[in-house]
Amino acid sequence: MRPETLSLLAEIRKAPLPRHVGVIMDGNGRWAELQGRSRAEGHRAGVERVRELIPFAAKQVGIEVLTLYVFSLENWQRPEAEIDALMVLLEYFLSEEVPLLVQNNVRFRMCGDASRLPGRIQSLVEEAIGKTSGCSGMVLNAALSYGGRDEVIRAVRRIAAQGLAPDLIDETLMNSMMDTAGLPDPDLIIRTSGECRTSNFLLWQAAYAELYFTSCFWPDFGEHEFLEALADYQKRDRRYGGVSGPVFRERA
Repeated sequence: MRPETLSLLAEIRKAPLPRHVGVIMDGNGRWAELQGRSRAEGHRAGVERVRELIPFAAKQVGIEVLTLYVFSLENWQRPEAEIDALMVLLEYFLSEEVPLLVQNNVRFRMCGDASRLPGRIQSLVEEAIGKTSGCSGMVLNAALSYGGRDEVIRAVRRIAAQGLAPDLIDETLMNSMMDTAGLPDPDLIIRTSGECRTSNFLLWQAAYAELYFTSCFWPDFGEHEFLEALADYQKRDRRYGGVSGPVFRERA
């Protein structure tokens, strides 16, 4: 770790951290194109960045929940060859990197419409969830075949299937029906690549999340850049409904 990164890590440890960080990992393709590489190579570089970030966030920083926007519902509209390449990378990660999660005491879970994923991927997701179920450290929540609006629709359908009276539907019930049930709402959402939108990511949960946008492409978003986002968060004065409140939430 670079000396400046060690110094920054020491600084952010002086103040409470966001409990839940969401990351929209954007820019793999553009990163590759700028270097004269294929988009598939860009996605491979993005996976390597994920492999580095997970143990760093879990062990060095101490994040409780890390939600990564891995594959959106809209991504199904990409060229078939690119989708196939992404599925190969996802299969590799789920089949080869679970020991890394266990080693770092990371529990894996997923949000999204699993029914649209290839059968092999669905099986690997279930295996990863099972093999890491005993881990008590950071939760790695992978948003796969995920869309925020779709998640809300699926939650409403679950409620409708129970035949509940309308006046029984409240935020607590909705929270329990979301894919992220049992997890704290995200405190901070990071998006790389210079785009300044959330792109259908955790729409319900991110109502009061702080947003951090950076022009850095995801394959270049390393440990230092992650800490810079956390440091920026720690400087914010969070407001809820116009009332000034503490920047940080109490950690469990």
